[in-house]
Amino acid sequence: MQQNQSLEITKVALDAMGGDYAPVEPVKGAVDAVNARSDIKVLLIGQEDVVRKELEKYTYPAEQIEVIHAEEVIETAEPPVNAIRKKKQSSIVVGMNMVKQKEADAFVSAGSSGAILVGGQVIVGRIKGIERPPLAPLIPTEKGVSLLIDCGANVDARASHLVQFAKMGSIYMENVLGIKNPRVAIVNIGAEEEKGNALVKETFPLLKECTDINFVGSIEAREIPHGEADVIVCEAFVGNVILKLYEGLAGTLVGAIKKGMMSTLRSKIGAALALPALKSTLKAFDATQYGGAPLLGLNGLVVKTHGSAKAVEITNSIFQCVTFKEQDINGKIRKNIISSTEQEGM
Repeated sequence: MQQNQSLEITKVALDAMGGDYAPVEPVKGAVDAVNARSDIKVLLIGQEDVVRKELEKYTYPAEQIEVIHAEEVIETAEPPVNAIRKKKQSSIVVGMNMVKQKEADAFVSAGSSGAILVGGQVIVGRIKGIERPPLAPLIPTEKGVSLLIDCGANVDARASHLVQFAKMGSIYMENVLGIKNPRVAIVNIGAEEEKGNALVKETFPLLKECTDINFVGSIEAREIPHGEADVIVCEAFVGNVILKLYEGLAGTLVGAIKKGMMSTLRSKIGAALALPALKSTLKAFDATQYGGAPLLGLNGLVVKTHGSAKAVEITNSIFQCVTFKEQDINGKIRKNIISSTEQEGM
């Protein structure tokens, strides 16, 4: 693959020690990314001897992968604040600092969610005016994908936080996914405005007043898979329940379909005929192809992938970082927040 001299390179710091399958899957994800695209450089962060041993299995453009030594590893069960404070030489802290110092455009990790959330806020820092950064994964729907915001960062959010989530989610969907005037909805237990808990009742009228988003009202959980909204706003407790149910149900359905198809000779023959169409349909509902969940509203890009992420999800998360940089999502969020603050002060 020839390198174009004028090519804009996106530098992605990747946590080689994070996740259930580290370093095997992160390293493979990095190799697959640089073999697919010449506009990416991956900075693999972790215990150098371990990472290099894994890299020896592959052929790749040597100039597109650099190993950055980080001796320590933050384990999933560790208290996040203590881990970030004490383990300065961990792959997560080293990666976050690279983003802070502009040595990397983004940081991707399948490691400890708590440490990534704390590190994102403490090390990378929030954009001025952003109250809370939310985690925002893309989830598959009948009509394509929707952005679920927040899915795990802010369990006890306030109405003002949800309004910012809606605005950041709209910017993300319009610029990264190319969806013009994305439909924004708040998760509720009914379509009527008077329904919901105290947080939803307080947030609903605030979202209605926002002139810079296309607010379409409430969305019930059963409407989410149908793609009735492009940006689905909720606090993290609700969002995480939705996400985990989505993932669990998808896995259960795939297992049940496979079992049913293999139950009799006739069903096996039918399965052989239906398999290509079924594989295509199931792939559309595979969340790993959309990459990880960006932590929006920070001074740099931090992407959290599943702890169980395999190479394909990590590769797609790296590609996601390129689009994020190209579209200057942080710049657009910053501009929107400054504009909103000025309007409120008028």
